[in-house]
This record gives sequence, structure tokens and C-alpha cells, in this order.
Amino acid sequence: MAQPSAQRILVVGAGELGTAMLEGLVRHPALASTPSITVLLRSSTINSVDADKRRANEYLRSLGASLTTGDIIFDSEEHLASIFADYDTVIVCSGFGFPPGTQLRLTKAALRAGVKRFFPWQWGIDYDVVGPGSAQDLFDEQLEVRKLLRAQNEVDWVIVSTGLFVSFIVVPEFGPADLQARTLRALGSWDTRLSVTTPRDIGRVAAEIVYNPQNIHRQVVFAAGDTVSYEDVKRLVEKRFGGEWKSELWDMQTLRQRLEANPNDNWVKYQNVFGAGIGVAWDMADTVNAQRGMEMQTVEDYLRNMKDLE
Repeated sequence: MAQPSAQRILVVGAGELGTAMLEGLVRHPALASTPSITVLLRSSTINSVDADKRRANEYLRSLGASLTTGDIIFDSEEHLASIFADYDTVIVCSGFGFPPGTQLRLTKAALRAGVKRFFPWQWGIDYDVVGPGSAQDLFDEQLEVRKLLRAQNEVDWVIVSTGLFVSFIVVPEFGPADLQARTLRALGSWDTRLSVTTPRDIGRVAAEIVYNPQNIHRQVVFAAGDTVSYEDVKRLVEKRFGGEWKSELWDMQTLRQRLEANPNDNWVKYQNVFGAGIGVAWDMADTVNAQRGMEMQTVEDYLRNMKDLE
């Protein structure tokens, strides 16, 4: 295997996850010298005069990354493949809010380029277990990505299932903990479980696999900072913030009714998936981080680091 510093790595996107991915790659303890890491961004982002974007770009450069232009929405599969062909490892960190078919096109471009190893945008739940036709129709494309990867042997690939971003627990539109309304909810049942991970820890686990793959090749693996039930979330929020809280159970009948009334609401779709509890949680012992002795941020850790409620 090539030394970490010899790998040419392309990170696609530099949002919350892409930035965390870059941090994980450049700060991994196995890294002996400056890595060859490039971040793919739109030309308008790289050349922006907006102060926030310029600051974000400078931060990426301060980590040792080069910036290159590409547009995953408008560039052709052929053009994306020509970009990817210059790299050994391509890690896709752009997934939310893109048009249907984007992830399939990125996967086809990676296969066309013949990259040595590909990490698709699958930083979420176990789509194999969820299966086709779920409440969240966007998930069907993820299954097609897996089908494409499994149908070939030329490109090594790794899918890291990381569960939900832990911050989503306290997003009011999602439901489990509405801090301002002081309301705690169970989706499906109070015993239903979900696995959660911070973007920072996703980047750390991915970097560990990039630099120390060991036996991880052409497969789906799991990571998690924590696996908890909605009852656990309720207990931890009450412990952290104190005071009186309202509790609500949104069982599957309630969630299905919400979906019928709001068929295009992505939050309601996610509520139905995470309420069903299928493919959204795994035992910590089965995670790469547990098997490799990596310390991760738990739900309790995340809540502890939050500001007190006013």
C-alpha cells in the first residue's frame, strides 16, 4: 500500500461534512507529511468575493488543501470522470439538496475514471435494510448507487453508514427534541433506536479507513458516536437542561397520517423512516470506531457542549 502522503485524494464538496472530512484527513495520526488533498468546488465558490466564502476557502487552504473547479450538477459525466482520473481516492461529501440522479452520475464518473477507491455519498443509514420504496423516496437512488458499485470489480469502494447527524436530534422540524418548545418526542415508539454521529467523527472514521483500510474493501461498514432510543434522548435532554418537559409519542399511525397530509415534506418522510426503526440503528460493537478503539462524541457529550436554554 502507498504511504498516506503519496495518496492523491479528492474531497467533493466543502460544506459541514466536507470540511470535517478534510480536517480528519490532515489530522490523522498515521499521516507523516503533508498530504496531497484537493477539494472540488464550483468556480463561483472559489472565485467568490463574498467574505464568508473567501474565509472558508482560506481555511481549506490553511489545512493544506488545493482547490479545483467542478460542478457536480452541470458538468457532464465525462468531464467529472476526467477530473476524478487524476486522483487515487475520491470522497463525495455533497449530498443534501442536489437534484435526483446526482449521486448516480458521480458514481458513474468515478467508475469511468477508474479511480482506485471511491467513497460515495452514503453517510447515512443502511439502505440495503431499508429497501426500495421507503417513505423517503430519495433513498432509492442510494440503492442504485450500491447496485452499480457491486456490479463491477475494477474500482474499490467503501460505504460508511454513519446514521443521523447528531445535531438533527435537536432540529425542531425533525422532532425528537424541540428545545424551545420544551417538547420531547418519540418517533414510532420510545424504545425505537437510532444511531448518530457528528460530522467531525465521520471525518475521523473515514480518514482511518483511507489510511488504514486493513480488510475494508468493496463493502458497507458502520460507524456511530452513539446508538440510543428515543427514551434515552428524553432522559439525556431532561438531565442536561432540567425543568419541565412535555412528552409526545408519534406512533407509526400518526406518522403515516402526517405523511398523507404532507406528501412532499422531507422532514415528515424522515420521521417515518426513523420511526419505523429499520436500518437506522446498529450495535456499537459492530462499528469501525469501536473495533479500532476510537473515542467518539456521544449524545450526552453533544448536549453537554450546547449552550444553556434561555
